[in-house]
Amino acid sequence: MKFLTDEKLLIVGAGGAIGSNMAQTALMLGLTPNICLYDIFEPGVHGVAEEMCHCAFEGANISWTTDPAVAFKDAKYIISSGGAPRKDGMTREDLLKGNCKIAAEFGDFIKMYCPDVKHVVVIFNPADVTALTALIHSGLKPNQLTSLAALDSTRLQEQLANEFGVLQSKVTGAYTYGGHGESMAVFASKAMIDGKPLADLALTEEKWAEIKHNTIQGGSAIIKLRGRSSFQSPAYQAVKMIEASMGGTPFTWPAGCYVNCDKCGYKNVMMAMPTTIDATGVHFTAPQGTEQEMKDLQASYEHLCKMRDEIVALGIVPAVEDWTKENPNL
Repeated sequence: MKFLTDEKLLIVGAGGAIGSNMAQTALMLGLTPNICLYDIFEPGVHGVAEEMCHCAFEGANISWTTDPAVAFKDAKYIISSGGAPRKDGMTREDLLKGNCKIAAEFGDFIKMYCPDVKHVVVIFNPADVTALTALIHSGLKPNQLTSLAALDSTRLQEQLANEFGVLQSKVTGAYTYGGHGESMAVFASKAMIDGKPLADLALTEEKWAEIKHNTIQGGSAIIKLRGRSSFQSPAYQAVKMIEASMGGTPFTWPAGCYVNCDKCGYKNVMMAMPTTIDATGVHFTAPQGTEQEMKDLQASYEHLCKMRDEIVALGIVPAVEDWTKENPNL
């Protein structure tokens, strides 16, 4: 099998459903033969390693450990799903305190054991603030760390495809920006449905409100259907993000990235933007939309600022003006 790179990919939280799917997906896509599986739950991560060996991927060099010093050492790419999962009735924000403490430790491990890592993807909720926490603690440059946000846009794409009876891939230009949560901003003014502008199609205000609701509650719907939070779709999208950072096909779904932009008015947050991830990291542009879409994005940004201020108050990250003491790249 031909691989994109032979550099070490570390999967954190590998003993869980998302982590095990990420390991298999990374090997199926031929990202790298050198994959280290890390989890604090020994039977889980050991079992995933055994399963991957039983798949008999040609050329694979799979290791596993419960020791962070071993796991993080010399890692060049990292994907972390190592937080507590969301359960039925919970919002992503309900996980804030506990998972941000985990994210702080995760960032500290990066700084201690693999400061030369090339790209990190954080996917455990609430991803906007866990990723921000990890970035501050890690010392990495902002273009080196991203969070998973694509699922909100793929859920919007699915809803529009179902409404108009077209293949999902025939829906383009429909994205969500801002927070990965209940306050996400849904942008569809530039959406195309099989080549036709959404604005030219007969879509009632009631139906559009339903589509927006189903998009925002897409993760909750999975929990109700399957009895657990999403694991296949976040695993796949996260691996595609890290694949792009390895020099594979650029990732062009929205990603959560660090934004400190006077021009666009959003400062000191991680948020979903129009982004591209490639071998040089993540790059974003300012969203463009209708007056209502931009108003919704502003509200989402303000919600992210509130969550950021909560983790500052909890002492998980320093006050914004002191971030450069922890991470000179911010």
